[in-house]
Amino acid sequence: MLTAVNPPGSAWPGVSQGIILRGSGVFVSTGHVGTDRDGEVIVSSPEDQVVALFENLTATLAAANLDFSHVARMTCYVSNLDPETLAAIRTVRARYWSQECPPSSVIVQAALYDPRLLVEAEVLAVVP
Repeated sequence: MLTAVNPPGSAWPGVSQGIILRGSGVFVSTGHVGTDRDGEVIVSSPEDQVVALFENLTATLAAANLDFSHVARMTCYVSNLDPETLAAIRTVRARYWSQECPPSSVIVQAALYDPRLLVEAEVLAVVP
């Protein structure tokens, strides 16, 4: 019923980066963050961290033979409403969709799992 999806070299052993609900045409990702391939948080700038987040999502989608054109919804969790972080989300997100972005939400969390993280995002996608 469920097919785990993990890109090669995933830095998070024991955690599925995504899952396909077989027979339903639905892919659901776990929360993705702005880390490098070794799992180290990108701290150079909010935009660099969001770019890394999207690159990590790109790898997970590709492991499921999907891309951002298949994404039907995106949810971003932020630890605060810092204008620079929100601008980075909007700017980087626009690079990944050639048409209108899918519905998305930004939800403020008390904290993410690492205080250096600014954004965590998850997607729901359609499997053709």
